Amino acid sequence: MTPRKTSQTMKPATAAKKLGVYLPATPAEFQEGVVSRDELNALQTDPPEWLRELRRNGPHPRPILALKLGISIGGLARGGITEALTTAEVEALKTENPEWLQQERATQAEVRREAARLKEEADKRG
Repeated sequence: MTPRKTSQTMKPATAAKKLGVYLPATPAEFQEGVVSRDELNALQTDPPEWLRELRRNGPHPRPILALKLGISIGGLARGGITEALTTAEVEALKTENPEWLQQERATQAEVRREAARLKEEADKRG
């Protein structure tokens, strides 16, 4: 007799990370339970209203903030951004465009240029 296959589960923090949302902003039942792989897939393919709302308006976790601002996660820390921000707060920060954000965007652009240059060199060699 073959053993029954059990569904793989994950902690809410892992599921929130995979969904790109800030865990403390999720509903209590999401935070307190475990999430199966099937449940995660269902949330990704047909997100409930709370998930759509979080993705649209935040608050957003650091990786999403960095992406929305066009900087690195380290750049967020250097700029003093340690808490999750809403979409409105991100837009206000973009509009304000402080010196640190300009510098971090320039740094990120340079990092991308260098990565593209190295990839091009590797492609030529290989």
